[in-house]
Amino acid sequence: MSQEDFDLSFEPEPIMERNTEMDMPLRTVRTNIVQSIRAHRVSELQQAAEALGHHFLYANLGKAQVKQDVLDLINAQYTLPVNSNKNFDTLYSAITDTLHKSGPQTGFVAVLEHIPSHARFDKETREQLLDIFRDASDYWNDRKVPFRCFYSFAVARAATGETIQLEGGEEPMPTDKLVDVSPMALRMSSPFNAGYWLTAA
Repeated sequence: MSQEDFDLSFEPEPIMERNTEMDMPLRTVRTNIVQSIRAHRVSELQQAAEALGHHFLYANLGKAQVKQDVLDLINAQYTLPVNSNKNFDTLYSAITDTLHKSGPQTGFVAVLEHIPSHARFDKETREQLLDIFRDASDYWNDRKVPFRCFYSFAVARAATGETIQLEGGEEPMPTDKLVDVSPMALRMSSPFNAGYWLTAA
């Protein structure tokens, strides 16, 4: 058999480089779920959301003391419509029906970091907040849209034993969990269609 019988122009297909942003940390996470942030880093979740073309929503609740503080912070940091911070019902509507009406959605990665864990925001209230996001996850699951929510609770002591006191004598936060939440550090993508709001106004 001569050399001409072989197709020397054939080149094996290159092995695709693994998309680490897409695979990790969301590769093993169900598309519609509310779970503890655990070992996930906020920056990695943001990168994964961007790689998937999903909206990234981040709220740091470390300075919240009462329910209204939590609602106000989520409303402001998620860039939700005005009056979405009245109560848990309006928050639910803002992240479900209102979003659905604003246009097609590709998916969401939401983070609730440092949820207050003290007497003024007790266990029942914390569960009510998480139930809002669990119900929202189910809502978007019915519409075949991924909705992943990751949360953490504020704690009084860091892993190193060092504590940090917030302004006004607020609940201490762990130094190993503090992140830069400036607009330059975390670029959130608002899922809201500005044209929709202008039309609806």
